[in-house]
Amino acid sequence: MQWYHYSYMRVITKHHKRRWHFYHAILPTAVFITTQIMHWDLAFILFVGFVQIPSLLSWNVHLDKRLVFTPRVVRFFTFLLLFLLTDAILVHVYGKVCSLLYLLLVILVHIACKAYETLIASGYVSLAKEKLKRMKNLQIIAITGSFGKTSVKNYLYQILQGKFTIYSSLNSVNTLLGLSQDINQNLDETSTLYIAEAGARQKGDIKAIGSLLEHHYAIITEIGNQHIEYFKDIDSIYETKAELLQSPRLIQAFCYDKNPLEPFYTELTDKIKLYPGQIRHANATLEGTSFELFLDNQWVAFETKILGAFNVDNIALAVLMGHYFDISIPQLQRLVAKLNPVPHRLHPLHINDKFIIDDGFNGNLKGMLESVRLASLYMGRRIIVTPGLVESDVESNTTLAKAIDSVFDIAIITGELNVSVFAQNLQRPQRVFLKDKGQLEQILQTITLAKDLILFANDAPNYI
Repeated sequence: MQWYHYSYMRVITKHHKRRWHFYHAILPTAVFITTQIMHWDLAFILFVGFVQIPSLLSWNVHLDKRLVFTPRVVRFFTFLLLFLLTDAILVHVYGKVCSLLYLLLVILVHIACKAYETLIASGYVSLAKEKLKRMKNLQIIAITGSFGKTSVKNYLYQILQGKFTIYSSLNSVNTLLGLSQDINQNLDETSTLYIAEAGARQKGDIKAIGSLLEHHYAIITEIGNQHIEYFKDIDSIYETKAELLQSPRLIQAFCYDKNPLEPFYTELTDKIKLYPGQIRHANATLEGTSFELFLDNQWVAFETKILGAFNVDNIALAVLMGHYFDISIPQLQRLVAKLNPVPHRLHPLHINDKFIIDDGFNGNLKGMLESVRLASLYMGRRIIVTPGLVESDVESNTTLAKAIDSVFDIAIITGELNVSVFAQNLQRPQRVFLKDKGQLEQILQTITLAKDLILFANDAPNYI
């Protein structure tokens, strides 16, 4: 439930390891019903003690991202305990009841938790909204899109921090409740600029975040097929992302010029600026990136240690916003040269005489193809560790697999989600398929050599 934001429908319909539904839900329920009908109480106790609990403990031990007993989980078990105590009292008063009613008990606990969590969430959102209204000098930038949200947020922070007292939402926090908690707990009331990401899994999500923030500036980065399994079609994604333009306090919006969003801002054309504008001589290598941007009727050269051709657009956007806020061109050039990479996004590292590119948080096709292209520039052995694309389609994973096939000497495919696609399309490199990443460190120690390049691409957790 933690992995899927406590949405039961997402657990049922989106979880990729279908057998877990059998092992951890269907089988225990079936055993419980059968043993109660047959009055085999001891059999159920033995099943729980010697099968279910050991399997859950073993499963948890092998997870690379362990379960956390969050306050929400603690509240769930508190409700469960209260219902069990109530049941025990009723049984004591009225005598034994049908054991199958315990299944109803689980449902009642979930209903009670859902109602309580909804109440808490509403309170968090109200508190956050009140706090933002108190901060009269605060300007807010909201960012949405399929790709580049976190990178743009980080580059904006680095470029604008000399101009404002800035706070940006933590890590990749981008949900209504997550942003509300972040505002309540971390946003200092002396801040003059707040930069927030807005994510979505369904229509209305961005609108709800916009209603909370009532932001002054909107950024819509490139939109693609990311999360297509939730929205079903690309037009629904466009419509949802365009909800960011509905803020009543909107002053200026920066929209990626290849997004077909014109139908959604026909009455806002004076507030829309398309980016990245005119760019020439873009060059992205393993040493860094350079490009020229047409700014103030002149071509201005920029150089940065940030990797990735797609980051030209992201950095150009940050430059355009810096220019909008009256930062001089020479100062913008200096700030771009000093930009630090976003952790886990084409982050180059030199460890144990190996060249590592940490691209663990890059989960879209365009970004992963760029990381593969950059790896192809390396003169030496190339190794990739990836589960492929998650929340994507077979066609995109096939494209990725073919690109990997042409570049890498060793391909380590983690998880089970895309094994069949990679097995069919990887012909040239040595292939290693890992169901989970528990053995990854040992395998890397065994097969890697000094001077190897290792690309960690879309480092998904074991449950994928």
